[in-house]
Amino acid sequence: MPKQQQKKKSAGLTDEFLKELIEEYGGPTAILDEGGLMGVLQKRLIETAMGAEMDAHLVYSRHSPEGIGTGNSRNGSGKKTVLLANNQIEIDTPRDRNGSFEPQLIAKRQKRFEGFDEQIISLYARGMSVRDIRSWLHETYQVEVSDGLISTVTDAVIEDVRAWQSRPLDPIYPIVFLDCLVVKSREEGRVRNKSVYLALGVNMEGHKELLGLWIANTEGAKFWLGVVTELKNRGLKDIYIACVDGLKGFPEAIEAVFPQTEVQLCIVHMIRNCARYVSWKDRKALCADMKLIYAADTIEHAKLALEELATKWDAQYPTVSQLWRKHWDRLTPYLDFPKDIRKVIYTTNAIESINRSLRKVLKTKGAFPHDEAIMKIMFLALQNISKKWTMPIRNWPAAMNQFAIKYECGAPGFLDTGLRGHPAVLRCVLLRHDRSIIRCVDGYGRDAN
Repeated sequence: MPKQQQKKKSAGLTDEFLKELIEEYGGPTAILDEGGLMGVLQKRLIETAMGAEMDAHLVYSRHSPEGIGTGNSRNGSGKKTVLLANNQIEIDTPRDRNGSFEPQLIAKRQKRFEGFDEQIISLYARGMSVRDIRSWLHETYQVEVSDGLISTVTDAVIEDVRAWQSRPLDPIYPIVFLDCLVVKSREEGRVRNKSVYLALGVNMEGHKELLGLWIANTEGAKFWLGVVTELKNRGLKDIYIACVDGLKGFPEAIEAVFPQTEVQLCIVHMIRNCARYVSWKDRKALCADMKLIYAADTIEHAKLALEELATKWDAQYPTVSQLWRKHWDRLTPYLDFPKDIRKVIYTTNAIESINRSLRKVLKTKGAFPHDEAIMKIMFLALQNISKKWTMPIRNWPAAMNQFAIKYECGAPGFLDTGLRGHPAVLRCVLLRHDRSIIRCVDGYGRDAN
């Protein structure tokens, strides 16, 4: 802005004039107090702006003879209390006789400036209760809000939850983690445990993506079957590896919907389960021997380590080796991959870390009044958690090379969709770590460049 124009615009706001205003309204220390200069200026600015909107609506200014015979005129004003980001003020809103005036600065029936609702939702997403939010707003901004207002603002999220829960999914997620956590909810006047089911996918670009969340009275394979079926109905056609805990019937539920999917049981859950059958004094030594199994370089070395563990411990704890043998085929799929990729799939830590973050939010809550309240806080908390998922999984191109070879599927973004198909179809693309093509091969191993 030119200096002359700037001086002209600020001519009425001289330092002397501002000092007089400050002194008139209680001095510098009272500027931000209730009824202080800042509130007065905000009120005047808003009322002046809305008066200008009325002038534009009527196409004539106040007391102008041009308004005679136009069929509409001013009709006084009404009072309204408006919540600002840092204050609440009472303003006079202009009215017209025809009732056709629609202000833009503060719309009819609007009592909060844009951004105020987002602030409430942000606090709620971080685990603050309705009472805590109300107290915080009063202490920070001297703004009085009701519990009903806060609930109304946060309830507006439910429509977003429904849209997010029913959104279409990608055709392929190479890795999907499935897990459950328990929260407390009131039902028929009693507090009961509710199971919240979570599905976390890793897409073809190596980025994490939460696929959905569901609520049931208990965790069971039957409900998981419904969850996996819903994922398929939303467009998911294939999963290369599903990482789950040791819930009975869980792998069979996944394979019923996705028969080609390899199920990887969580090694950490397996170790914990085995430790239940071992006395405290022997746990450290036995866990060290189990590490030789799951940290083996090849599946043959893992089998030898299991035999050695059985020879050493079966006399005292035969259940340990029996558990490993019973679930061997579902515990060892990760051994077919390089060690960098094994770290991603041999446990459900990826989704367990989400559960830990959710528990930090939920620990301030007692029992939720209903299932919608659970969905609301979980959805908002997950939106905050997912903001950190900005980078793909480490060494993801190498993992995609392995998937392309092992599962005979196309690599992402190149000549195929990544779906497993007929062997004569071109479907294998080998990549460098910088994602450049090394070689294309068809289903019979012939060059297809």
